[in-house]
Amino acid sequence: MNNEKNPTSGRQNRTKAHLKQALIELIKEKGYHSVTVKNIVDYAAYNRSTFYIHYPDKIELAEDLLVSMLQGLEASVGKPYVPGHKVYTDKLKAPSLNIVSYIYKNRTFFELINYDDTLPGLHTRFPQTILKIYNEQFIFETINNIPVNMDYFKRYTAYGFYGLLRNWIQNGFKETQEEFIQEVIDLSKTHIYSLEYIGKRN
Repeated sequence: MNNEKNPTSGRQNRTKAHLKQALIELIKEKGYHSVTVKNIVDYAAYNRSTFYIHYPDKIELAEDLLVSMLQGLEASVGKPYVPGHKVYTDKLKAPSLNIVSYIYKNRTFFELINYDDTLPGLHTRFPQTILKIYNEQFIFETINNIPVNMDYFKRYTAYGFYGLLRNWIQNGFKETQEEFIQEVIDLSKTHIYSLEYIGKRN
């Protein structure tokens, strides 16, 4: 529903966005377990009653933040692709890796991966989401069509990509998006011949 037609919904979404951003900044400042609801509302310039309209506690806010960002990650992947269309890795261009642009655009959130006392579940569910994307949205073809266990292949490739992403984030996004994407494409050419986007299945 259009927020202009539903100003209450728009206001609620803005409030939630402010609370989420406050949590992100406070985790970086003092660690997740030290953050209190009072810290969050003070940082976001709201009162406790406003917080409790939206969330029963900090745990629910943290879960909503994590789920919304990882769902956005899943949704970002398919934008450059046509379902059922095969793309050869030697033809891949920067727009093919829209997932990298999504992470960079939301880098304030993804920088939380650099912290030990961070958003609960982030360190496990971030790479699991990449594997889920590979399993549900793509069909891969190996170089020379070499037969492999495709479950293992997707896990190997997904966690390898996650490792590169994590290194890029930990290094403060030192390489530009374009430079990082090109490195990923060059590596992909060594073991992936083509990929076919099959879309999200309900």
